[in-house]
Amino acid sequence: MAKRCITVFFIAGIVLAVTGCKTLRKITAHDNSLTITSKSVKSGNPEFIDGIEIAPGSVVNSRHKTATTKINTLNRAAANENNPNSWVSIEKASWLQMKYAIIMDVTVEKLTDILLLQKIDEWWGTNYCLGGSTKACIDCSAFTYIVMRDVYGVNLPRTAQEQYNSCSKIPDDSLQEGDLVFFHTGGRRSRAISHVGVYIANQKFANASTSSGVTISDLNDPYWKRAYRGAGRVR
Repeated sequence: MAKRCITVFFIAGIVLAVTGCKTLRKITAHDNSLTITSKSVKSGNPEFIDGIEIAPGSVVNSRHKTATTKINTLNRAAANENNPNSWVSIEKASWLQMKYAIIMDVTVEKLTDILLLQKIDEWWGTNYCLGGSTKACIDCSAFTYIVMRDVYGVNLPRTAQEQYNSCSKIPDDSLQEGDLVFFHTGGRRSRAISHVGVYIANQKFANASTSSGVTISDLNDPYWKRAYRGAGRVR
């Protein structure tokens, strides 16, 4: 009887170990950095793993690669003076970082500008309309104007062309969170800048698109790749 009990416990231990490894594989990237997988990112509390939801206040510890529900406030006291919106340490990720890591297919450590993510999240899904600048509807340059004003304290001109003219041009390999990306989406006869977005990471940018409203688009998408005209920095 004692041997039978020992055998049962031994088998149960193996099952638990295998299950644990399977769960860890779900949240570990190929480079051993933390990545997020999810069945759905439509709500503010997307599923993380095994039905666990990411809610405001939840934390992921990227060193140990585990999910917790403990409330934690990231410390901004030691932020770089030249960029007060940056976070010095991303050992623990906020729910907002996890949500956008899922959407943009990046590790949470790549998303350091929390105020930028908050502003994008605030306007997410707002309908597009030419000349709009409210939560009812907004156009591309009004969106970038509001983001740059509220997140970085920078007042931009109102139109995409004027914003392009007013910023310092930067090479594509120098793009950082908060830089602007510009496009020509009109006919071939005109070379005017007609669209603008805010770069985030991993070739992704936030913009007010005519088809989806405020959303995140990919610079590598064939449409945006053809229309792309360059990047600029105003901070």
